[in-house]
Amino acid sequence: MTRLKPTKYKELEAELIAALTAQYVLSSVVDLAVYECDGESMDVAIPDLVVLPSSTEDVQKVMQLANKYKVPVTARGAGTGLSGGATAIMGGICLVLTRMSKVMAVDADEFYAHVQVGVTNVAVSQAAAKHSLYFAPDPSSQIASTIGGNIAENAGGAHTLKYGLTTNNVLGVKVVLANGDITTFGGAVRDSLGLDLVGVFVGSEGTIGIATEAWVRLIPRAQAVETMLAYFPSVEKGGQAVSDIVAHGVIPAAMEMIDKLTLNCVEDSLSLGLNRQAEALLIVEIDGPNAGIATERETVEQCVRAHGCMEITWASDEKQRASIWKARKMSFGALGRLAPHGYVLDGVIPRSKLSEAINEIAVIGKRHEVLIANVYHAGDGNLHPCLLFNRDNEEQVKQVLLASKEILEMCVRLGGTLSGEHGIGVEKIGQMSFAFAEADLDAMRTLRSAFDPDLILNPGKLVPTPKSCGESGARPLLRHRLSAC
Repeated sequence: MTRLKPTKYKELEAELIAALTAQYVLSSVVDLAVYECDGESMDVAIPDLVVLPSSTEDVQKVMQLANKYKVPVTARGAGTGLSGGATAIMGGICLVLTRMSKVMAVDADEFYAHVQVGVTNVAVSQAAAKHSLYFAPDPSSQIASTIGGNIAENAGGAHTLKYGLTTNNVLGVKVVLANGDITTFGGAVRDSLGLDLVGVFVGSEGTIGIATEAWVRLIPRAQAVETMLAYFPSVEKGGQAVSDIVAHGVIPAAMEMIDKLTLNCVEDSLSLGLNRQAEALLIVEIDGPNAGIATERETVEQCVRAHGCMEITWASDEKQRASIWKARKMSFGALGRLAPHGYVLDGVIPRSKLSEAINEIAVIGKRHEVLIANVYHAGDGNLHPCLLFNRDNEEQVKQVLLASKEILEMCVRLGGTLSGEHGIGVEKIGQMSFAFAEADLDAMRTLRSAFDPDLILNPGKLVPTPKSCGESGARPLLRHRLSAC
């Protein structure tokens, strides 16, 4: 992609201002710096322009001008993503959709909400709460993360085990294509005829179109919810308990685990009264009708006790339940006590391989002299090793990148995959060949080109080009300079 001369960007900026007003077209050095990265802060790249639309029609105008000038467009929500998906590594326009934050309708009879994509994840559930409904995907960033970002990355969360990822909870999307055309995939009722374009779109990371509105599935609040906190003398025993619970026929809403290092950081930060002697903390939440919940609770307790559980607490009320979940939801923030930067991975392994994966991650960390804290969506084998480092120390950065590559390779080798919910972005693009044959990648490139022949939508993301592990184009990235991708 040819980089525009500064004079051409001035012409583009003038046309964007005419279309959206100067207030919503940013170009100052200070303004642009705010959008240099998403939650994956190792990869930093400054866009040439930032544009904040308020409607589908605004997005259409931006895409028409982007086509005219042939500049890249990277869509962005709240910037909470953890794979660099919203970082404008090729420069161009950063299209920030957070002004598009309306809940347009909640249909309590048909169990769906119609929303603009800049609305936050939690705001959808809040709007549906008066009908005793909610939106099931619940990433840890749900207070800030937007529905558009959830759709782009196919976000999950703690309750993915029972209720699925974003793709399982999106009925339709209104999309502005690369050429500025507006179309709709699915709708209030997810169409089962023909190609599943909703399925293609969710998780495409803004590479085949930009979502502006969505119809999302709502589900009823469970009659009963039981939340358990359990401590184990080893992470391996906790992992075995997780497998045993599922083997006994109980599918919890969530099963989350953190290791001792993370547990102690959380306790240092929040003083929740956690057991510092435990090597692992496991949260299990079961929900459903009143009839049968007691039986499931008994089964869960038997399984954890059978694997050497040190201590069990069941939440007695909503306040205690919130306190238990705080230990998990605040874990990554608490790790800031140990290092200024954390690199959070998102590999997936079969649940039965959890103990093996945990041991191998420890070996990899020691080999590269990288401190690794571990947080797991244990129920579905989604690992979140957090590699702790200082970005100003290039040798540490290089070792972190090498260790992360080995961990992702291990996940695939054990029968898993590269990402459970964070997406590929620029972070894992160099490892796509671990999971896909070249013919598979070619098919993805062909599909992407069918929607965006000029490749102006989020270039350098998701699908690697045949010639490199991740081109940084006009914005050379630290990971590429260190040759660790």
